Amino acid sequence: MSDEEDIPEPDAAEGAPHPRHAGQVFGQARAEAAFLEAFNGGRMHHAWLISGPKGVGKATLAWQIARFLLTQEGGSLFGPPGDLATDPGAPVIARMAALAEPRLLLCRRPWDPQKKRLKTAITIDEVRKLKGFFNLSAADGGWRVAIVDAADELNSAAANGLLKILEEPPEKAVILLVAHQPSKLLPTIRSRCRSLRCDTLDEADMAKALSQAGHAEGMSSALAALSGGAPGQAIRLLADDGVKLYGQIISLVATAPNLDRGLALALAEKCAARGNEGPYALMVELVSLALVRLARHGAGMPMVEAATGELALATRLAATPRQARIWADLQQDISARTTHARAVNLDPAQVILDAFMQIDKAARKAL
Repeated sequence: MSDEEDIPEPDAAEGAPHPRHAGQVFGQARAEAAFLEAFNGGRMHHAWLISGPKGVGKATLAWQIARFLLTQEGGSLFGPPGDLATDPGAPVIARMAALAEPRLLLCRRPWDPQKKRLKTAITIDEVRKLKGFFNLSAADGGWRVAIVDAADELNSAAANGLLKILEEPPEKAVILLVAHQPSKLLPTIRSRCRSLRCDTLDEADMAKALSQAGHAEGMSSALAALSGGAPGQAIRLLADDGVKLYGQIISLVATAPNLDRGLALALAEKCAARGNEGPYALMVELVSLALVRLARHGAGMPMVEAATGELALATRLAATPRQARIWADLQQDISARTTHARAVNLDPAQVILDAFMQIDKAARKAL
């Protein structure tokens, strides 16, 4: 990749526009209200930790807050703002979309020009850019905003560098930390941030978010069930035909015990190509999700069927707490096995086939 515009953006979900292009946040009214209460009450914190499940709109909220702050011009004659809405025609909005606004800095995993791929972590060099950014004063005396996405991708040196900035916060500046797993952050970083927790979305808000991302016709009850109320995950499933793949997994598990080996081999072969991490990762994720859903059904949680025959399967193999425990234990075991297998680069097809064989054994035990 020689053209800068061809470099992938690490903070954008596959198949979805970058969060800076999303004009509206859906399903996060509680987090928006908490931020506005602090802003209107003159209790603005210098750092906000925006957490929640992956794909629920944390980055979209961060960019909405950034747009809001960078379009503020002193006090309003009409009282405090009642929401985070901004004028889409404001010049600053276009500059932000082009990553050309001097009062905004985006800190994320950088591109490695030698290896021709994104680095696996946010490095100390990226955090040093934050320090330089905050050493400059905004020309108009307004807000300066930095977005770190995702903060749980900071390496050790970068995390310590960020901590030093948080310990001596600059004036009229806000740092927005997007975190999928805030427990991975240094406790001292978490303690210096105010928390904004993002919720999963209901089906109506999911449909609105998907429509905004260009997937107006993609919403379904199956997609809502599999994505867990996370639009980002729903978009990924749509891009990779994940709902269809989940249906194939359920059809296979429904043959257990005495698993259909031909179907098992066919599914495993979808992951056969080494270096093709996408299908492999999705298969691992959906197999794990199938087991989690069986365990939840056995524990008494109602199931919204995400594939034809799933409820019948759960009724047969996961109707009691004893059966639920079997599937919960297996999910943890398979998750550990696949994590290890991917770390040591074992054959993906064989890893998936082995997982299906373990499911077959568990089905015998459950009956």
